[in-house]
Amino acid sequence: MIHEKLDEIIEAIWGAGENKNYSLEAVKKRCAVEFNNDDLKELEKQGLIVFLDDKILFSPKGKLAAQALMRRHRLAEVLVSSILKLKDSAMEEVACKVEHSLVPEVEESICTLLGHPEFCPDGKLIPKGKCCRKDLKSIKRAVVSLIELKPSEKGKITYIKPGSHSNLHQLMSLGLQPGVVVSVHRKNPAFCIKFENTELAIDEEIAKNVFVWKIENNNES
Repeated sequence: MIHEKLDEIIEAIWGAGENKNYSLEAVKKRCAVEFNNDDLKELEKQGLIVFLDDKILFSPKGKLAAQALMRRHRLAEVLVSSILKLKDSAMEEVACKVEHSLVPEVEESICTLLGHPEFCPDGKLIPKGKCCRKDLKSIKRAVVSLIELKPSEKGKITYIKPGSHSNLHQLMSLGLQPGVVVSVHRKNPAFCIKFENTELAIDEEIAKNVFVWKIENNNES
Protein backbone atom coordinates (compact mmCIF):
# COMPACT_ATOMS: atom_id res chain seq x y z
CA MET A 1 0.00 0.00 0.00
CA ILE A 2 2.85 2.38 0.78
CA HIS A 3 4.41 1.73 -2.62
CA GLU A 4 1.09 2.36 -4.38
CA LYS A 5 0.59 5.58 -2.41
CA LEU A 6 3.97 6.89 -3.54
CA ASP A 7 3.11 5.90 -7.11
CA GLU A 8 -0.06 8.00 -6.89
CA ILE A 9 1.97 10.99 -5.71
CA ILE A 10 4.46 10.53 -8.56
CA GLU A 11 1.57 10.43 -11.06
CA ALA A 12 0.15 13.62 -9.56
CA ILE A 13 3.52 15.38 -9.82
CA TRP A 14 3.78 14.29 -13.45
CA GLY A 15 0.25 15.43 -14.24
CA ALA A 16 0.77 18.82 -12.61
CA GLY A 17 4.03 19.21 -14.50
CA GLU A 18 2.26 18.56 -17.80
CA ASN A 19 0.25 21.69 -17.03
CA LYS A 20 3.44 23.58 -16.14
CA ASN A 21 2.37 23.80 -12.52
CA TYR A 22 4.87 22.40 -10.03
CA SER A 23 3.39 23.69 -6.79
CA LEU A 24 2.44 21.51 -3.83
CA GLU A 25 -1.15 22.74 -4.13
CA ALA A 26 -1.37 21.63 -7.77
CA VAL A 27 0.03 18.20 -6.92
CA LYS A 28 -2.44 17.72 -4.05
CA LYS A 29 -5.36 18.65 -6.29
CA ARG A 30 -4.37 16.00 -8.83
CA CYS A 31 -3.48 13.26 -6.36
CA ALA A 32 -5.99 10.45 -5.83
CA VAL A 33 -4.80 9.90 -2.25
CA GLU A 34 -4.04 12.22 0.63
CA PHE A 35 -0.38 12.63 1.50
CA ASN A 36 1.79 14.62 3.87
CA ASN A 37 5.32 15.99 4.09
CA ASP A 38 6.65 12.65 5.31
CA ASP A 39 5.57 11.05 2.03
CA LEU A 40 7.34 13.74 0.03
CA LYS A 41 10.44 13.33 2.19
CA GLU A 42 10.40 9.61 1.41
CA LEU A 43 10.37 10.36 -2.32
CA GLU A 44 13.20 12.83 -1.78
CA LYS A 45 15.12 10.24 0.26
CA GLN A 46 14.76 7.77 -2.61
CA GLY A 47 16.28 10.36 -4.92
CA LEU A 48 13.14 10.74 -7.02
CA ILE A 49 12.21 14.38 -6.39
CA VAL A 50 13.91 17.64 -5.49
CA PHE A 51 12.52 20.86 -4.05
CA LEU A 52 13.34 24.16 -5.73
CA ASP A 53 11.83 27.15 -3.97
CA ASP A 54 8.11 26.30 -3.92
CA LYS A 55 8.36 23.78 -6.78
CA ILE A 56 8.37 19.98 -6.66
CA LEU A 57 10.52 18.62 -9.49
CA PHE A 58 11.72 15.21 -10.58
CA SER A 59 15.38 14.30 -10.37
CA PRO A 60 16.81 12.59 -13.47
CA LYS A 61 16.24 9.24 -11.73
CA GLY A 62 12.73 10.28 -10.73
CA LYS A 63 11.84 11.41 -14.23
CA LEU A 64 12.73 7.98 -15.64
CA ALA A 65 10.72 6.23 -12.93
CA ALA A 66 7.74 8.55 -13.43
CA GLN A 67 7.88 8.14 -17.20
CA ALA A 68 7.75 4.34 -16.85
CA LEU A 69 4.90 4.59 -14.34
CA MET A 70 2.84 6.92 -16.53
CA ARG A 71 3.45 4.70 -19.54
CA ARG A 72 2.04 1.69 -17.68
CA HIS A 73 -0.93 3.64 -16.38
CA ARG A 74 -1.89 5.13 -19.73
CA LEU A 75 -1.40 1.88 -21.59
CA ALA A 76 -3.70 0.29 -19.01
CA GLU A 77 -6.27 3.01 -19.72
CA VAL A 78 -6.16 2.26 -23.44
CA LEU A 79 -6.42 -1.46 -22.73
CA VAL A 80 -9.45 -1.26 -20.45
CA SER A 81 -11.23 1.30 -22.61
CA SER A 82 -10.64 -0.35 -26.00
CA ILE A 83 -10.67 -4.03 -25.06
CA LEU A 84 -12.80 -4.13 -21.92
CA LYS A 85 -14.97 -1.21 -23.06
CA LEU A 86 -14.90 0.49 -19.66
CA LYS A 87 -15.36 4.23 -19.39
CA ASP A 88 -14.69 7.15 -17.06
CA SER A 89 -14.39 6.24 -13.35
CA ALA A 90 -14.57 2.49 -13.97
CA MET A 91 -11.78 2.76 -16.52
CA GLU A 92 -9.60 4.76 -14.12
CA GLU A 93 -10.20 2.38 -11.22
CA VAL A 94 -9.29 -0.73 -13.21
CA ALA A 95 -6.34 1.00 -14.90
CA CYS A 96 -4.89 1.91 -11.50
CA LYS A 97 -5.02 -1.73 -10.46
CA VAL A 98 -3.63 -3.02 -13.74
CA GLU A 99 -0.65 -0.67 -13.86
CA HIS A 100 0.84 -2.10 -10.66
CA SER A 101 0.83 -5.58 -12.21
CA LEU A 102 2.48 -4.77 -15.52
CA VAL A 103 5.98 -6.19 -15.71
CA PRO A 104 8.05 -4.93 -18.66
CA GLU A 105 7.39 -8.00 -20.82
CA VAL A 106 3.61 -7.74 -20.39
CA GLU A 107 3.75 -4.00 -20.94
CA GLU A 108 5.50 -4.45 -24.30
CA SER A 109 3.07 -7.17 -25.36
CA ILE A 110 0.07 -4.98 -24.52
CA CYS A 111 1.59 -1.99 -26.30
CA THR A 112 2.27 -4.09 -29.40
CA LEU A 113 -1.22 -5.59 -29.25
CA LEU A 114 -2.70 -2.09 -29.15
CA GLY A 115 -0.54 -0.90 -32.06
CA HIS A 116 1.81 1.31 -30.00
CA PRO A 117 -0.78 4.00 -29.10
CA GLU A 118 0.56 7.53 -28.73
CA PHE A 119 -2.28 8.90 -26.62
CA CYS A 120 -4.52 7.60 -23.85
CA PRO A 121 -8.34 7.96 -24.02
CA ASP A 122 -8.33 11.49 -22.58
CA GLY A 123 -5.74 12.67 -25.10
CA LYS A 124 -2.64 12.64 -22.91
CA LEU A 125 0.67 11.54 -24.36
CA ILE A 126 1.86 8.00 -23.63
CA PRO A 127 5.65 7.85 -23.13
CA LYS A 128 7.29 5.60 -25.71
CA GLY A 129 8.88 2.29 -24.77
CA LYS A 130 11.54 0.09 -26.35
CA CYS A 131 8.90 -1.76 -28.36
CA CYS A 132 7.67 1.53 -29.87
CA ARG A 133 11.15 2.52 -30.97
CA LYS A 134 11.65 -0.94 -32.49
CA ASP A 135 8.14 -0.77 -33.99
CA LEU A 136 7.45 -4.38 -33.04
CA LYS A 137 4.58 -5.94 -34.98
CA SER A 138 4.19 -9.31 -33.28
CA ILE A 139 3.80 -10.45 -29.70
CA LYS A 140 6.23 -13.02 -28.42
CA ARG A 141 4.61 -15.72 -26.33
CA ALA A 142 6.23 -15.37 -22.92
CA VAL A 143 4.13 -17.71 -20.77
CA VAL A 144 4.88 -21.34 -21.56
CA SER A 145 4.52 -24.74 -19.98
CA LEU A 146 7.52 -25.75 -17.90
CA ILE A 147 7.91 -28.80 -20.13
CA GLU A 148 8.71 -26.48 -23.06
CA LEU A 149 11.84 -25.04 -21.45
CA LYS A 150 15.21 -26.40 -22.49
CA PRO A 151 17.95 -27.40 -20.03
CA SER A 152 19.45 -24.32 -18.33
CA GLU A 153 16.46 -22.12 -19.30
CA LYS A 154 14.59 -20.34 -16.52
CA GLY A 155 11.03 -19.25 -15.89
CA LYS A 156 9.02 -17.60 -13.13
CA ILE A 157 5.94 -19.58 -12.18
CA THR A 158 2.76 -17.69 -13.10
CA TYR A 159 0.17 -20.36 -12.38
CA ILE A 160 -0.22 -24.08 -11.85
CA LYS A 161 -2.95 -26.17 -13.45
CA PRO A 162 -2.53 -29.57 -11.84
CA GLY A 163 -4.31 -32.73 -12.89
CA SER A 164 -5.57 -33.12 -9.35
CA HIS A 165 -5.76 -31.13 -6.12
CA SER A 166 -3.29 -33.54 -4.52
CA ASN A 167 -0.68 -32.55 -7.13
CA LEU A 168 -1.25 -28.88 -6.37
CA HIS A 169 -0.85 -29.40 -2.64
CA GLN A 170 2.23 -31.51 -3.20
CA LEU A 171 3.89 -28.87 -5.37
CA MET A 172 3.07 -26.06 -2.95
CA SER A 173 4.35 -28.06 0.01
CA LEU A 174 7.66 -28.35 -1.85
CA GLY A 175 7.81 -24.59 -2.36
CA LEU A 176 6.71 -24.52 -6.01
CA GLN A 177 4.21 -21.68 -6.24
CA PRO A 178 3.58 -18.54 -8.30
CA GLY A 179 6.51 -16.15 -8.19
CA VAL A 180 9.19 -18.81 -7.73
CA VAL A 181 11.94 -18.89 -10.38
CA VAL A 182 12.76 -22.38 -11.63
CA SER A 183 15.33 -23.65 -14.11
CA VAL A 184 15.35 -26.90 -16.01
CA HIS A 185 18.38 -28.93 -14.96
CA ARG A 186 17.88 -31.83 -17.36
CA LYS A 187 15.08 -33.57 -19.25
CA ASN A 188 16.55 -37.08 -19.56
CA PRO A 189 16.45 -39.66 -18.14
CA ALA A 190 14.15 -37.78 -15.75
CA PHE A 191 12.72 -34.26 -15.83
CA CYS A 192 14.68 -32.37 -13.17
CA ILE A 193 14.33 -28.77 -12.10
CA LYS A 194 16.17 -26.46 -9.74
CA PHE A 195 14.64 -23.69 -7.62
CA GLU A 196 16.10 -21.80 -4.70
CA ASN A 197 18.36 -24.42 -3.03
CA THR A 198 16.39 -27.44 -4.22
CA GLU A 199 16.86 -29.91 -7.05
CA LEU A 200 13.74 -31.92 -7.81
CA ALA A 201 12.68 -34.62 -10.26
CA ILE A 202 9.03 -34.29 -11.26
CA ASP A 203 6.69 -36.21 -13.51
CA GLU A 204 6.43 -34.77 -17.02
CA GLU A 205 2.64 -34.68 -16.74
CA ILE A 206 2.98 -32.41 -13.73
CA ALA A 207 5.56 -30.26 -15.54
CA LYS A 208 3.07 -29.74 -18.38
CA ASN A 209 0.67 -28.13 -15.91
CA VAL A 210 3.18 -25.67 -14.45
CA PHE A 211 3.16 -22.46 -16.48
CA VAL A 212 6.05 -20.03 -16.27
CA TRP A 213 7.01 -16.61 -17.55
CA LYS A 214 10.09 -17.46 -19.60
CA ILE A 215 13.11 -15.45 -18.51
CA GLU A 216 15.43 -14.48 -21.33
CA ASN A 217 19.19 -14.49 -20.75
CA ASN A 218 19.35 -10.70 -20.60
CA ASN A 219 16.45 -10.38 -18.16
CA GLU A 220 16.67 -10.40 -14.42
CA SER A 221 14.93 -13.14 -12.44
